Amino acid sequence: MNVSLFRFSIYIAAICGLYLATAMLIPAMVDLYYGHADWQVFALCSFMVGGLSLMTAMATRCPPPVFTKRLGFLLVNLLWAVFSLVGAVPLMFAGPGLTFPQALFEAISGITTTGSTVIVGLDHMPPGLLMWRSLLAWLGGIGIVALGLFVLPFLRVGGMSFFKMESSDIADKPFARLATFTRAFFGIYVGITVACIIAYDFAGMSHFDAINHAFATVATAGFSTHDASFGYFRSDLLLWVSTFFMTLCSLPFSILIVFIVRGRLDSLRDPQIVVFLAYLGAFSLATAVFHHLVNHVELNDALTHAFFNFSSILSTSGFASQDYTLWGPFVVMAAFFATFMGGCSGSTAGGIKSYRFVILANIVVIGLKKLIYPNAVYSVRYGRQTVDPETQRTVFLFFSAYLFLWVVGSMAMSLFGYDLLTATSSVITALSNVGPGVGEIIGPAGNFSTMNEPALYLLSLMMLLGRLEVLTVLVLLMPMFWRT
Repeated sequence: MNVSLFRFSIYIAAICGLYLATAMLIPAMVDLYYGHADWQVFALCSFMVGGLSLMTAMATRCPPPVFTKRLGFLLVNLLWAVFSLVGAVPLMFAGPGLTFPQALFEAISGITTTGSTVIVGLDHMPPGLLMWRSLLAWLGGIGIVALGLFVLPFLRVGGMSFFKMESSDIADKPFARLATFTRAFFGIYVGITVACIIAYDFAGMSHFDAINHAFATVATAGFSTHDASFGYFRSDLLLWVSTFFMTLCSLPFSILIVFIVRGRLDSLRDPQIVVFLAYLGAFSLATAVFHHLVNHVELNDALTHAFFNFSSILSTSGFASQDYTLWGPFVVMAAFFATFMGGCSGSTAGGIKSYRFVILANIVVIGLKKLIYPNAVYSVRYGRQTVDPETQRTVFLFFSAYLFLWVVGSMAMSLFGYDLLTATSSVITALSNVGPGVGEIIGPAGNFSTMNEPALYLLSLMMLLGRLEVLTVLVLLMPMFWRT
């Protein structure tokens, strides 16, 4: 591989390291405001990371090469690796003083907006530490949407929310200039965050809780400032507010921009939005009815908690209002399968994503038709668009790789000493960036604090694989990628 690609990638990673070093001053100021001594930890880490990043940037500064797929793959992987390592630095010295595997797991969980945690006693943690976790998740959400909208479509491994805008009809593009679109995205992302903070504040949260939970909600990350997550607040209003924002942020941001800026209602008819809302409603209603009839819970309460918890799972947020695994075997199975599904492409949600299910369903239907009329010619459709063979191939490749990683990861977890439910659930919740799994150890009432070090490293890798759409990472394992 050309050395200039490495040099430029390291340069960009160093610049991003400078941004994260600057961001560390925010939790430092929070700790200083609340009178906690950990402000010194964040200030020192900011100085050290910033100095190292600045020296690296100065040493590797070079003219940018022509942007190619090879550079794109390398840059994306390197950036997420740097984000994870830099994010872990303060976690090893602030608050409970996590070990390196724990700090790395926590940082990756934040930057990939997964929401799994190894920290016990969140209610008593320093405010700066809680803010850093939420800030990592919020910044990770920005990077994830940018990845889905601008990078993955070019690499042809994802970004289906841009499928319509990549068509030959230039009128379908929301803006003529990419810079305008980028400004609109940042404006809407920040605007939704501010709206969520205000909504939480008016619904009864403290200012500090509202900010932290809004950061985690908009990023669909699930980091809470309390061990009991949303169960701490005991407020139905807060649950419905969170359900709305989790669902909203599971939708494609490109579609939200077209709708909010241009006022085009037809943009909300994107097939993946319809499918996502359909299975969200189906899971939630079925669970609510089951909870009401079997556990004799008031229907209003059943609906509130069912919609909240399944919005959390399907948006891959990872919040919880109750331990829904105690509601019955049907709910456990529903939650387990919902963990695979995820939200829409071009959002902060993870999982397989609904647009892939739309395409796979169309391929299956056409395959069945071809059994009846072998000589007929059918085209795979996504709404009004025809899905090209390359996109169909990529969807199948992703789906196969996703299931393969889940099986291999689950077998590895069993080698580390975990039971079937914990092993399979922990890997899929990491791969889908959901947060909690099912079972006594990592369920909505538990966490990952008791996981051994090999398991933490494996799950950290799975979180990165899932967030980077699997293929973006696996392509680095191909020898031809590294040939000059």
